[in-house]
Amino acid sequence: MPLDEPSWWYGSPSDDWRARALQPVAKLYGWATERRFAKARPFRARVPIVCVGNFTAGGTGKTPMSLLIADMLTELGERPAFLSRGYSGKQQGPAWVSPERHRSNEVGDEPLLLAAAHPTLVSRDRVAGARTIAVDEPSATVIIMDDGLQNPALEKDLRIAVVDGIRGIGNGQLIPSGPLRAPLQFQFAMTDVVVVNTPPGSNNEVNHADQPGSVLARLRQSFPGPVLAVTPQPAGDTSWLREAPVIAFAGIANPGRFFRLLESLGAQLLARHEFRDHHRFTESEAERLLQRASAMGAQLVTTEKDLVRLGSDGSAMTMRLRQATRALPIRLRFSDGDRTRMVAQLEALTARRDKPAAT
Repeated sequence: MPLDEPSWWYGSPSDDWRARALQPVAKLYGWATERRFAKARPFRARVPIVCVGNFTAGGTGKTPMSLLIADMLTELGERPAFLSRGYSGKQQGPAWVSPERHRSNEVGDEPLLLAAAHPTLVSRDRVAGARTIAVDEPSATVIIMDDGLQNPALEKDLRIAVVDGIRGIGNGQLIPSGPLRAPLQFQFAMTDVVVVNTPPGSNNEVNHADQPGSVLARLRQSFPGPVLAVTPQPAGDTSWLREAPVIAFAGIANPGRFFRLLESLGAQLLARHEFRDHHRFTESEAERLLQRASAMGAQLVTTEKDLVRLGSDGSAMTMRLRQATRALPIRLRFSDGDRTRMVAQLEALTARRDKPAAT
């Protein structure tokens, strides 16, 4: 369980006294969210906006999904640009991200991954970000928002919610009683497509989509729109994972998903180290990981998102950890039928170009 998420978020609604005790606060949280949307006057950008978000706090695979959507749009002849809040970075923006010039403590870790693929702007003010993209990157034909489903500032043309295929929506309660960012039916109403992200080897995997009781099956019964399935897969050769035992570490919202993927690829995990999402590794933590790997004759493995953070503080020890660690690049894959359905959703975006642009 991620260190910044209570384990009881993922039990039954009546299982834990803390969830029940916090329900009055959760109702107030939900009311505030709905009121914020009711009062909003969203800005219409010059180009269509695809928003990739989630219903819950924590990780579901939004960034890999954003990259997949960008690849699919590129295949359709579009020129996507990413818009990110730049969470955990100091930069308020609007600012363009350069993987060669910026560190993760400046712009955030996810924008660095996005910027390696397509032009990426970080901006805490989403409207200012959309305006900047229109001026600085006039060739961009689509903006992809990495997160922001619950942000009403921008008019969105395609709203995609990514759901973890194992954890689902947890206990179905709102923050702080559970992981939901807003009442579920309210979020359903502002979502066009749900994508369920399930790691290989689990009972909810794409190949078991019709299994009764799975997250995918339940959402296909309750959500009125398309519910598609993806699985995370490594990008490139993974034989090195079986050549030596592995010590895995991850500072992401759902590290268990990463560890399960490693095991499904045949890695022998001698140890798993979980850190908070966007964790900044200290010199002492780096030293302990290096010493343990040396003592056990193990290969250190982490996520791409964690690797870009290592060394961002300029310390020699965290840089040594970066040099000694291998990252497992992960990409998402649709089943053939669901990929076709998503392509149809993306092709419909071209109709947006006939609408008047905002000034």
